[in-house]
Amino acid sequence: MTVIALASARRRVPLAAGVCLLSFTAFWLAQRAADVSMIDLMVYRAEGETVRVGGDLYALRTTEAHLPTTYPPFAALLFTPLTLLETADIRALATLGNLLLLVVFVRLALGLIGNDEATGTGHARVESALWVSSLAVWAEPVWTTLRYGQINLLLAVLVLWDLSRPPGHRWAGVGVGIAAAIKLTPALFVAFLLLTGGAEAVRRGCWQEPVRRACVAAVSFAGATLSAAVVLPYDSLRFWTRMVFEAGRVGLTEDTANQSLRGVLARLLHTAEPGAWWAVAAVAAGVLGLAVAVAAELRGERLRAAVSCAATALLISPVSWSHHWVWCVPMALLVWADAVRRGGRARWAATGAVALVFCSYALWWVPHGVGRLELGQNYGQMTLSALYVGTAFAFLLQGVGQRPRPGVRPWRRSRSA
Repeated sequence: MTVIALASARRRVPLAAGVCLLSFTAFWLAQRAADVSMIDLMVYRAEGETVRVGGDLYALRTTEAHLPTTYPPFAALLFTPLTLLETADIRALATLGNLLLLVVFVRLALGLIGNDEATGTGHARVESALWVSSLAVWAEPVWTTLRYGQINLLLAVLVLWDLSRPPGHRWAGVGVGIAAAIKLTPALFVAFLLLTGGAEAVRRGCWQEPVRRACVAAVSFAGATLSAAVVLPYDSLRFWTRMVFEAGRVGLTEDTANQSLRGVLARLLHTAEPGAWWAVAAVAAGVLGLAVAVAAELRGERLRAAVSCAATALLISPVSWSHHWVWCVPMALLVWADAVRRGGRARWAATGAVALVFCSYALWWVPHGVGRLELGQNYGQMTLSALYVGTAFAFLLQGVGQRPRPGVRPWRRSRSA
């Protein structure tokens, strides 16, 4: 980047920051006008309070919806500071924190794309992060994450921060391990790292780094889980021997908000329990997704690998609520960067289609709510309520068959590392 271009990018950062702040302010006002309850945040606070008073964590039913505790005990330990603040203060801080996490999430994603033509470098990349964040905040998964006071952006930032660490970094792997200890879905990244190490070994590459990261992630997960077991032995025993297997505690499988393979199959088959159909589909999706993720990593496309792995985890999870799909933000960035780099009407149309899917709120245009209305959806309605799953599969299939770039060793330690 020339000196003139660098100076120009530096001057544009305040403009991008102002637009981003304006968008965030409008978002905040819109959420206040909608009188959002941030109901999941209230569940987190109740979990923290239960830990403080020594109550039964998995017997808890709280809020007007009588929601249960669904995360591992380690998460409840992290929620205890929420009990020290008033409800209004918690809601304000959670909203502000999630907005800041969105900017960090986008900035990490741009850094991993590796396409300077699309994302720029230095100040230009900061500018891009602000512009993208000002738009991404209105995507349905992001809107719903903030509406409920969810922790999806925190988990995504932990994973992307971890994967962006250079080879040999002492903390590489910790982010994935902690994220998995809070919520089990990110644990699939450990399998991804191990498979990548195996693939690198076959190619006579630097297999030690991904395997080391997987081991650090596993140790971090075990350490966090065992620390929770020391503090909460009864709750830990109940969760790991019983609650972890009771997917029904999370919610109704056929709920439109359930954007997982299991949810789509439940609506398609008009049954609350798709049974063997889901098991077969989940195995096939897991194999496809992990293969695409590992292949992308071997090509040096780390963000594509991360998004492919995250999308796979959400597809095969028994329940993946629409707000879990905050990974749509880097997914859209990847499609956009590909259009910038290679051009073509089809690629630009794909960029618009991904943005439309996640910003149209179309999954809420179908019958849903009390009375299990989703079990009676027609094919058009089922298509709308399967858009996230369909888009994820299209993204994964787009990565099939791409050849690795010769000479790429993404895990090799550089001289400056």
